[in-house]
Amino acid sequence: MVELVAGAMDAESASVFLVEPGGELVCRACFGPVDVRGLRLAPGQGIVGRAVTQARCQIVRDARTDPDFAGRRLERQSGFVTRSVLCAPLLTAEGPIGALQVLNKAGEGLFDDEDCDALRVLAAPTALALNRARLAEALLEQNRIRRELTMARRLQRSLLPPRRRGAYPLRAINLPAREISGDFYDFFDLPDGRIAFALGDVAGKGLDAAFLMVRCASLLRWAGKEGLAPSAWVARVNDELCEAIPPGMFVCAVAGQFDPATGVVRWCSAGFPPLLRIDREGRSTRFMAEGPPLGILPRMVFPEQSCDLTGAVLYLFSDGVTDVRDGEGRILDVAGIESTLQSMRGLRPEARLRRLIRRLRGLRVTDDITFMLLEGPAEGRHALLEHRFKARPEALSAMRHRVAEALLAAGAGEEVRAALVLALDEAATNVIRHAYRGPCESEILLRIEREADMLHFELIDEAPCVDPEAVRPRDPGQARPGGLGVHFIDTLMDAWSLEPLAGGGNRLRMRKRLRPVSSEAGEA
Repeated sequence: MVELVAGAMDAESASVFLVEPGGELVCRACFGPVDVRGLRLAPGQGIVGRAVTQARCQIVRDARTDPDFAGRRLERQSGFVTRSVLCAPLLTAEGPIGALQVLNKAGEGLFDDEDCDALRVLAAPTALALNRARLAEALLEQNRIRRELTMARRLQRSLLPPRRRGAYPLRAINLPAREISGDFYDFFDLPDGRIAFALGDVAGKGLDAAFLMVRCASLLRWAGKEGLAPSAWVARVNDELCEAIPPGMFVCAVAGQFDPATGVVRWCSAGFPPLLRIDREGRSTRFMAEGPPLGILPRMVFPEQSCDLTGAVLYLFSDGVTDVRDGEGRILDVAGIESTLQSMRGLRPEARLRRLIRRLRGLRVTDDITFMLLEGPAEGRHALLEHRFKARPEALSAMRHRVAEALLAAGAGEEVRAALVLALDEAATNVIRHAYRGPCESEILLRIEREADMLHFELIDEAPCVDPEAVRPRDPGQARPGGLGVHFIDTLMDAWSLEPLAGGGNRLRMRKRLRPVSSEAGEA
């Protein structure tokens, strides 16, 4: 292009200078005896800088007498002598984006006003083409950044645990204030039936905070899977983070374990906002952080805190929840969220979470929002499952699935869940085979209830009454397939009994303690 400009203007040399983001002028294209591509001029420097600053064409008939002429050092190096200069700004609706310059009219002549008009005419389409190219480049860069942010967002979402349905005692949600979040949460089941959980809020914004979030979330899951006590768990993650965390960054986090069988939750808070325990009467207790944020100093000690959640709920949230603002700029703060949660205590967990999020979204959100609730066991004896099914083998699959869900919500460990599901499946199979004398359209009622750490099971049928004395465990080596139900029940349950019902039917009652109580608790 510059070669065509030089030919059209009958000039020895032509060049295009563009304005960089900092205002510096850089030669991006040239034609002539000297290659000046990459030459940089400070804002306003030289005849080019003057043309851009004043946004009008500059004619210099004798370059040596112009005080702004900046090519003397280049002349000494190259031997090219500049006699006259013609420079037109490249103008757009947003202002000048550079300048088009030609040097030395051929044949010892000088540039005149007609040459100035001609260069202005050539500069207009040049500016239009360059501006379109810049916009296209900016659009491509925006698309690239958007794709990278989408990938980072997808990676962050993949780190969040899958949603648990049914009566699972934990609910959580994360709402980023921007494309990517510096907050995270995680929870997973431990082999003994406890639920490990963690929340974190990384100081800072942008990709640096997002990458640190991914690292911290991964470390918390890695260390938490070992079932360490919360104090040792958090201390290990802190030591790992201190080895590679960027200067000036840290993570406010809380990590702990909830035992659904006993209702006890233990945790360590590292600079995290207060945890709220709210019981069914609306009484609230705040638990302030007792440890510093993660990533500041290695080998720190993180005190452990605990409470009993029987008949209560524990709420955990990042500071983005309390930093939301109303129309007058007032923040919600801890007292505001505490009052809001107290007013919602009569709702079910899912409905409570939805209503809270609707209220927060109605305010001005300034930071990422992460919220978690832990629902403790109800006081006294309460139902976990009531399921009716036909006395047919094909109905047992749905029964097993419902039982597994109920036991998971009750906090039973994986091995215990599998064994109890098998025992109930064998018991129901024996009811169909021996009490009903085969598949039929009659029903079986299964109830599962919980009282503290004790599970109560009932299987009620409408079959003819069975003599309890005739139901005894068999030797497993002599039992036929399908004949191990009583043996499983006798082995797995703490107690069981079979009783005929007045008017027909039978009730099988079973009890199972989820976890053995300590000797101190037994003495008490």
